[in-house]
Amino acid sequence: HRERLSQLTPRVLVGEFAGAVGTLASLPAGGLDTQAALMDALRLGQPDIAWHSHRDRIAEVGCFLGLVTGTLAKLATDVKLMMQTEVGEVFEPAAPGRGSSSTMPQKRNPVSCVYILACASVVRQHVAALLEAMASDHERGTGAWQIEWISLPDAFLLTSGALTHARSLAAGLEVDAARMRANLDLTHGLIASEAVMMGLAPHLGRGHAHDLVQALCIKAIEQHRPLFDVLVETPEITCYVDGDALRKLCDATRYLGLSGEMVDRVLAKLK
Repeated sequence: HRERLSQLTPRVLVGEFAGAVGTLASLPAGGLDTQAALMDALRLGQPDIAWHSHRDRIAEVGCFLGLVTGTLAKLATDVKLMMQTEVGEVFEPAAPGRGSSSTMPQKRNPVSCVYILACASVVRQHVAALLEAMASDHERGTGAWQIEWISLPDAFLLTSGALTHARSLAAGLEVDAARMRANLDLTHGLIASEAVMMGLAPHLGRGHAHDLVQALCIKAIEQHRPLFDVLVETPEITCYVDGDALRKLCDATRYLGLSGEMVDRVLAKLK
């Protein structure tokens, strides 16, 4: 979004001064020079042609705000879901009188999340309205500009509010790593079945390894047993992979892929 903002800024910050229908007919001599001087004074770009009935610049701003709040809504949705009692992996920052329920004192409500989601939802409706405003009639629109006057300021205010809540949320987010690990362990190793399958593929072939591990996962679920216990008693597997190797394959913390490197790349780019 930072990159988008830098790219759209010169497209959007372009002034308009061209008379009633955009021809500068009232200034036949020096009209473009006058326009250029005005834009220079306002620190705006000079348009190549009149655009007061072509509203793509305004619509692009609205779409950008929709994208920003859409990303914030994704963040808020994940945090909201992870705050559920049954999950309990992360929490919004707490403060006296914030997030508690008026009837259920034990509750810790996702206050910022719900505000972010509400703001993002309304911004999306404003984006649709700003796109509708592009359908301007002839050279002097009737009604389209008025849509912008209503929707654009509100979209900016709502985006500002969503960003404020998101900054607070991100800065004070509380993470329960132990609960995260406990939730991973709820599957008794099944979450690592892909790692097991890929570890067996060189010995059994990719297709057969998939079918075999799938069948053993079903067995582990039906018998309420850890996947490792079922694997280690299967001769077709242990003739190739011993118990220690199987235990490592069943450890989800060993199957993080390149996630760390990807995070480092993002942070390095921001720096």
